[in-house]
Amino acid sequence: MLAQQVYQSLLGPILLVSNETALVGLWFQGQQHYAAHYQLDHIPNQITEPIRLAETWLDQYFAGHNTDPKLVPVQPAVTPFQSRVLTALQRVPYGTTTTYGELAAAVSTKSARAVGNAIGRNPISLLIPCHRVLGKNGQLTGYAGGLDRKRFLLQLEQSHTKNGA
Repeated sequence: MLAQQVYQSLLGPILLVSNETALVGLWFQGQQHYAAHYQLDHIPNQITEPIRLAETWLDQYFAGHNTDPKLVPVQPAVTPFQSRVLTALQRVPYGTTTTYGELAAAVSTKSARAVGNAIGRNPISLLIPCHRVLGKNGQLTGYAGGLDRKRFLLQLEQSHTKNGA
């Protein structure tokens, strides 16, 4: 059984969707691929343990704390290739960035574009930190939640990393 809850963040509402054991979705309201594949009208509003853990993690994250995202069990419904990309993405440390090309090399593909497409469909934003990926030469590109949010998230992490958070 699935459950949903809306979390109010500094960047607007975030939809959390979980099953009994793991978070299956975390999206900014209105972002690209928002709750794709889910019929939200048929999912009850309730707080499950994975949603409670995600809300606690989000509270800490937006307060500038580098809380381990592995404290929230996640279960993204993705293809095997997307799974490889998202696993590599989870290794990008808080307060740092990588590029699509570097991630492509990490998953043994030559196509940064394929990696970008996989990242663009990440169903668990923030916990699987797709905002930490930049274009070549450090260009701020591609974030399903919008570039303003991406910029804010990167600045939040970098400012707290510099201050020892």
